[in-house]
Amino acid sequence: MGKAKKTRKFAQVKRILSPNDARLKENQVKQQKKEAEAKQKAEKRVTQVASSLFLQHNDALVPPYRVLIDTNFINFSLQNKLELVSGMMDCLYAKCIPCVTDCVMAELEKLGHRYRVALRVARDPRFERLPCSHSGTYADDCLVQRVTSHRCYIVATCDRELRRRIRKVPGVPLMYIVKRRYAIERLPDQGAPV
Repeated sequence: MGKAKKTRKFAQVKRILSPNDARLKENQVKQQKKEAEAKQKAEKRVTQVASSLFLQHNDALVPPYRVLIDTNFINFSLQNKLELVSGMMDCLYAKCIPCVTDCVMAELEKLGHRYRVALRVARDPRFERLPCSHSGTYADDCLVQRVTSHRCYIVATCDRELRRRIRKVPGVPLMYIVKRRYAIERLPDQGAPV
């Protein structure tokens, strides 16, 4: 007679948890810490300051005003047949120096042939060209970063998302287009009787 093979029956093998198993308490705690750190890094918030401190942040904001121009502001000005420099002077009642960053110029160049008129307007010698030292060419981040570091600019944009971001930075006025005219927001001189 031959020997019968002894095999282990199914489900009788001792099961051992791997040290990397997600069901272990230590691994769950580590995972939660990683998620919390990632969430904290993702949140980039500017601290909110009371609006009563407005003038303390804006000692440098005096005529001639330096106006940072966004790509869509140039496009909407052309669509509404507004002349940039004279329209800004009419809005602010003072001399204005339009400023264009390298990122805005790069964005206009990327937009191609349809935006050649806007690019020609941005290359106007009356416009001041501001060099960018950061990496990347995203114009909105560039403008927000420049405004938070130097509060001597008025930001001209028609982009609602960018305006929402800049409103969080205290002491920075916004310029945008309303009813085929330029309007200014958060400038303390506006509305005061002369």
